[in-house]
Amino acid sequence: MSLVYQQDINPTTKLAIWGIEEDEAFFLKKVPLQREIRHPQKRLQHLAGRYLLQYLYPGFPYNEILIADTRKPYLPYEQYHFSISHCSTYAAAVISTNKRVGVDIEIPSGRVLRITKKFMHRQEIKAFDIYHSIKNIQYATIIWCCKEAIYKWWGWGKIDFKDMIRIENFELQQHGSIQGLFVKEDVTVALTLYYYQMADFCLVWLASDTL
Repeated sequence: MSLVYQQDINPTTKLAIWGIEEDEAFFLKKVPLQREIRHPQKRLQHLAGRYLLQYLYPGFPYNEILIADTRKPYLPYEQYHFSISHCSTYAAAVISTNKRVGVDIEIPSGRVLRITKKFMHRQEIKAFDIYHSIKNIQYATIIWCCKEAIYKWWGWGKIDFKDMIRIENFELQQHGSIQGLFVKEDVTVALTLYYYQMADFCLVWLASDTL
């Protein structure tokens, strides 16, 4: 077993991170490969993510998962709301029976600093420059994770990360909460996100009442 982290967020919502050390055969005993994936690492990540769904909620109907045009996996009757993320040798999943959810896990790297203007609003960049060194890769990675998690929470695509998703300044710690705002046409939602970071990854998740 390679469970890195698990949290029962509330009685209906669960979160877990899996460190992928197993081979495909381990996961295929529990979940099938639902689509052709040629790249070995991506195939392993795919299997690990779906394995986590079963791990968190035994009996999860993974065979009913559909993929939307936005590439979001979902269940047709939404008996569970869920979100999956993976990077390198990690997979993360959050599932709820009554909350809309989103999760993102990333390995911090210098690349995130090179693309800040693509996903951060100028006001966010200003606050980032004032309160934190632009060289702080961890901080920038968490902001990116926040926006990815909100994008998955929304689930219907057509989102401009810079203008439609705003993240308030926060004090960087090992874990904590962050305030965000999602604005799209006639939809405005204030959101609370939660982050957790280790030496080699950053995780952000959220769970809110459905729209």
